[in-house]
Amino acid sequence: MDQIIRDRFTPAVLAAVRQRYGIAEDAIRLLDGFESHILEFERESGSFILRLSHSARRTSELIHGEIDWINYLAAGGAGVARALPSPRGELVEPIDDGAGGQFLATAFVKARGKMPWDAGWTPELYEAYGRLVGRTHALTKDYEPARPEWRRPEWDDPIFDYVTQYLPARETVALERYREALAQVKELPRGRDNYGLTHQDAHGANMFVDEDGRLTLFDFDDCGYHYFANDIAMCLFYIAMGRNNTAEFAREFMRHFMRGYRAENAPADWWLDALPPFLKLREIELYAQLHREFDIENRGLAAIDDAWCAMYMEGRKERIEAGAPWVELA
Repeated sequence: MDQIIRDRFTPAVLAAVRQRYGIAEDAIRLLDGFESHILEFERESGSFILRLSHSARRTSELIHGEIDWINYLAAGGAGVARALPSPRGELVEPIDDGAGGQFLATAFVKARGKMPWDAGWTPELYEAYGRLVGRTHALTKDYEPARPEWRRPEWDDPIFDYVTQYLPARETVALERYREALAQVKELPRGRDNYGLTHQDAHGANMFVDEDGRLTLFDFDDCGYHYFANDIAMCLFYIAMGRNNTAEFAREFMRHFMRGYRAENAPADWWLDALPPFLKLREIELYAQLHREFDIENRGLAAIDDAWCAMYMEGRKERIEAGAPWVELA
């Protein structure tokens, strides 16, 4: 999270948020957040999530576009956590931060259940995962934002260029590997059946599974127009990361995942062959983001106090520079 977003989240901002949404002081609590402040609050009708994005990262129009798509997917039967209006009927509530910017508050229904990692992944859940992603892709083919200014950005818009923003200047080889993968993706054919508005970050930490095995996807903050194959690559990337026998696991996961996906949406034959550059892009993007998050350039790898992130970064620089594929799928 950018330091400006950390520093400007003051007790006064929290008090203004509670007032805007009519939340009692003892009915709200702060959760973890990577790019925004995330809170949970309670009402008689249930539990809800409140996200405070900052105008330094996202405009009100972009957030409206995100919410418009989320609620469109929910109306189409996709398992997503829909957005709710504030008591005065606003889906995005601007809260002054006291320093010339704004926090942009949005409320969501809290997904039921727990993370799939905690519930335990199974082949049946892999298939349900594929159905969920396939359903969002099938629905998005007919989606148009309610207002033109709410249109979300393309995948190669500077707003998503985390590598240029966060990668240290001395990481010249990693930057070159990123550009190589970028060039491969830009050569792919683009059309209604393979390209549209996508989640871009649909990994297991951004969904819950309930006791009946139903998945609910949330955290659409990074949604943008991209190849559908990229969403599939992101699902594979995160679920296979750190597994023993990664290639063997990846092939088994994809067998179940794609069975579910094909039940909702028909992929072109070339999609799976195109996964390697998408996987490479995410590998280097995450490498850059973790450099920023833990100030690795100045503090070194020892500064990483998260076990998963430490595992990810171990030997990552050498693998990226060697041009090693993220995983051998064939």
